[in-house]
Amino acid sequence: MDVLKRWLKVGLFALVLLPLSLGLSAAWWGGDNDNYRESRMPQGNAVTDPRSLLQYALPIENDSVRRIQRSLEDISTQLRARKRWSAVASDVRSAKSTLFYRKDELFASVPPSRQARAQEKLAQLENGIVELETAVEEQDKERAWLVRRELLDTLGEFEELMVDGFPFDVPDEYAGLPQLKGRATIEVTTNQGTLTLVADGYNAPVTAGNFVDLVDRGFYDGLPFIRAEDNYVLQIGDPPGSEDGFVDPDTGEYRTIPLEIRVRSENEPIYGFTLEQIGLYREQPVLPFSAYGTLGMAHRDLEPNSGSSQFFFFLFEPELTPAGLNLLDGRYAAFGYVVEGAEVLEKLTKGDRIESASVVEGLENLVRPGETSA
Repeated sequence: MDVLKRWLKVGLFALVLLPLSLGLSAAWWGGDNDNYRESRMPQGNAVTDPRSLLQYALPIENDSVRRIQRSLEDISTQLRARKRWSAVASDVRSAKSTLFYRKDELFASVPPSRQARAQEKLAQLENGIVELETAVEEQDKERAWLVRRELLDTLGEFEELMVDGFPFDVPDEYAGLPQLKGRATIEVTTNQGTLTLVADGYNAPVTAGNFVDLVDRGFYDGLPFIRAEDNYVLQIGDPPGSEDGFVDPDTGEYRTIPLEIRVRSENEPIYGFTLEQIGLYREQPVLPFSAYGTLGMAHRDLEPNSGSSQFFFFLFEPELTPAGLNLLDGRYAAFGYVVEGAEVLEKLTKGDRIESASVVEGLENLVRPGETSA
């Protein structure tokens, strides 16, 4: 009966989707990317952890590090599935073998200037995998869960050391817009609590750049949430006055940004078109709407290139989304994820406010028009 209710909820959700102000009409996406590479996200169930999604979205190609990541992530599946300790032990052995015997392959992607820091992270990983091995031998679920999370976080730091420069050039036609050439961490204080967000410029430099620029300007401070739909979205960014987006005080011009979606088969984002419009609806975005608290850019219905300042948090519960199906992928630009404080989203509703938002890390990656990246 519970299963039936869950599927009825999925069907009802798909039927009653309504356009948002500046945004969201009914959308769907399905299928696996035929060009899926082993070093990319694993096939099968959708990845729903925001930190894991950010790790897979890093512009790196290193099979060994991805092999460790997949093994560590599979442990959570096995621990949830009646504590399959033999399968967990197998995952630990796989990760340990790669970590200890493929060091040359792991370091091959790290620039020489970062090798020393990478050595420190590798030592932390080696110590952590031994601790995890002990927790599994003792069948200590709580400890295994905690150590696994710490290992994944450290592995993410190791992976970030592999990134060598920005992977592509943004088209000249968007040179007049802010760009995020990397990532930025934003702390958002609301009247219901604090959220930590990570904006990903590696895969959405214009969308994330626009957002980080507005945060740094204090644009969102004091703004109310204008729409709250249970199990759907929480939207904000409409300023006081007649405009529904950002007007640059220096130029007096209304800023719009294009739809920007990077798929795994392409080396740079696709601009200006939904994936359906160009026949790529079966492709998987690098930044999918598969995590609770995904950051999405709103735009006017049927006008994908009308984004400005309004954005939304995706609130659809991942377990209600059938594997390989997402209602927003390919129609809207995802540009980051909530990595801490997701429980605050459950409390927020229409009329609640962002009291303040600030960039706490990565502001140096923001390149405004006329500036050059560091």
